[in-house]
Amino acid sequence: MRGVIAWVIALIVFFPIAWLLLTAFKPSAETFSSGWPKDWTLENIRYVLTEIDIKRYLLNSAIVSVVVTVLALLFHSMAAYALARLRFRGSGFAFGAIVSTMLVSLPVILVPLFLIVRELGMLNSYAGLIVPAIFNAFGIFLLRQYYLNVPKELEDAAELDGCGYPGLYWHVILPLSRPALASLSVLFFLANWNAFLWPLVTTSDPDLAVIQVGMASLQGQYATAYNYVLAAALIAVIPTILVFLIGQRWLVDSMKTSGLK
Repeated sequence: MRGVIAWVIALIVFFPIAWLLLTAFKPSAETFSSGWPKDWTLENIRYVLTEIDIKRYLLNSAIVSVVVTVLALLFHSMAAYALARLRFRGSGFAFGAIVSTMLVSLPVILVPLFLIVRELGMLNSYAGLIVPAIFNAFGIFLLRQYYLNVPKELEDAAELDGCGYPGLYWHVILPLSRPALASLSVLFFLANWNAFLWPLVTTSDPDLAVIQVGMASLQGQYATAYNYVLAAALIAVIPTILVFLIGQRWLVDSMKTSGLK
């Protein structure tokens, strides 16, 4: 019974992907028709690759997603380690304040965040796309909970060898936290790759448009070429699938090689 339910859920999840895959190769007249395409065509893919600057959009999304992921993992792991191991006045309040920001969605702080970025002169720049996206309370929360379960004896042994907090963080904590970092890297990359609202607000330069904003440019005020939109969506989803598969394998390998010997 569980196997049947799992297959049903898998088919429900896979159906939109299959529909996207088929529709991207249909002529515009068959976009909303059901079933297999009567006439397979590569015109939609050709148009997206040649008539719009999708390579620039993909490059911008890759730059933003990779840089944000790397910086977020670095800063989040530092903050989480400090909150998990260091004892200082107000640490509990600081952690509670960080976690409370998970209750605030982006549209709520969109205007003040935009004003701050504008005053810092980061509009229409990679900095404006990257810096506000680095902080994520979920990453700090997850890593802190993970570090609380790391055996303190490992750090005590490293301290006996002369390691200070920087050495403990770099040589002990980071190697042990590879499983958590691997899962977070996938989540951060996918979240920033699919970001639309903030890139739309903070950039007006077409050369800085990310893939989601670039796809939105295919939609007109009175008509939308859905065949081209779906072809662009098919191209845009390929990197996310690859990152997920690579990250999943990295996660499994890290779980095998981390922990106590």
